[in-house]
Amino acid sequence: MPCHRYDQPTSRRDFLQSAGCGFGAVALAALMNENNAAAATLAHRAAKAKHVIFLFMEGGPSHLDTFDYKPLLNKLAGQSLPASFKPPITAMGETKSPLLECKRTWKQYGQGGLWVSDWFTNVAQHADDLAVIHSCASSGINHAGGVCSMNTGSVFGGRPSLGAWAQYGLGSENRNLPGFVVIKDSEATVVNGARNWGNGFMPAVYQGVEFASDGTPIKYLDNPKGVDRKRQRDKLDLLGALNRDYNATRQSNTELDARIKGYELAYQMQAEAPEAVDLSKETEATKALYGMDDEKTAVYGRNCLLARRLIENGVRFVQLYSGAGSKWDSHKGIEVNHSKLCNAVDKPIAGLLTDLKSRGLLEETLVIWGGEFGRTPMSEQGDGRDHNPTGFTMWMAGGGVKGGQTYGMTDELGLYAVEDRLHVHSIHATLLYLLGIDHTKLTYNHKGLPERIDQNEGKPYTKLLV
Repeated sequence: MPCHRYDQPTSRRDFLQSAGCGFGAVALAALMNENNAAAATLAHRAAKAKHVIFLFMEGGPSHLDTFDYKPLLNKLAGQSLPASFKPPITAMGETKSPLLECKRTWKQYGQGGLWVSDWFTNVAQHADDLAVIHSCASSGINHAGGVCSMNTGSVFGGRPSLGAWAQYGLGSENRNLPGFVVIKDSEATVVNGARNWGNGFMPAVYQGVEFASDGTPIKYLDNPKGVDRKRQRDKLDLLGALNRDYNATRQSNTELDARIKGYELAYQMQAEAPEAVDLSKETEATKALYGMDDEKTAVYGRNCLLARRLIENGVRFVQLYSGAGSKWDSHKGIEVNHSKLCNAVDKPIAGLLTDLKSRGLLEETLVIWGGEFGRTPMSEQGDGRDHNPTGFTMWMAGGGVKGGQTYGMTDELGLYAVEDRLHVHSIHATLLYLLGIDHTKLTYNHKGLPERIDQNEGKPYTKLLV
């Protein structure tokens, strides 16, 4: 016997709160469709970048051995840091460590003559597309604070991630796929875990969705045996009705609201996602371009190719972790550590840039490379380098940046940013600016205060714009 419940509203507030259940379907469509209303109100300038692929090297890659050539470092190798340099505070606390030479071979590439080491010879072929920023800085001296800072702008957890802000500001272009996707290169846990792609104080619908690093990228995508699409739709409708009824008097609980939307998105993904993540449709030549035919590069190559397919299908922000579990950390044995990791990502990243460019996607896709910090010029444990958040390198390509040039500068030993210092807050402001968003106007009211991604401390670095 059907049960119909009707609660007589006692006030205008009660009526609107109850009616919110019915409005939920309308709100869901608005939140998830490809023309999110936020995009119309928060896109403040015409921009080339529509998508972001963030290549995150977790653990802190050494700028001194990859993209920031410092000849003086080898001339002074084995000596103490010159007295003219302020001694840095190091994560591991070693003092008076001698300078460690860079054993790499360096060459200049492209019309701009960018210096790149032999650890990234494939990426170097795209020198004229790279905007190499040598003056990055962070407040995080350890991995927990550094990764959190690079992802959220704060060394402390609890704030929305960069991808969540992009999703909040511009919405998704595809109602059948998440707007923010995260893919790791192993089952290892990134330091801080899911908080790196979390929604913080925003509604949970803006958080990133983690895809698997091997096998089927999206778990549980297929219906259980014997359950057809109509039956699945009926189950979802019933579950949605129950959840909305329960949520009607608990509007402050965004987790339940996100779960309702998550179930709906999962149903929609069953129709479109299988084709979007089906790499079997790619040619063998394309797979080889990404290094999928080589065991050393296959994993990151697969992830880079999947990222290209996702942005082709309207995903706004894709973050690819290399070295999940802080494997780029190299307090000892940097030669062995970085050789293995650079070899695993160099060809896949170059393949991604080549593929995006050949398809006309690089102009509208901002590709970012970097980690949570760099490494020190001083040695640690004899053959490693400590954390360096005071001056390190990141690069951007596509999405409206002027390639073939370096921006900013570290000192002669690569320890401190000394020209055009870009703190993480300004890096975030720059990224949003490239997406067409004025970060000072992209605010979210939390506990009565208008919150911004940069915590009122950053500004876009417009020098690198085309």
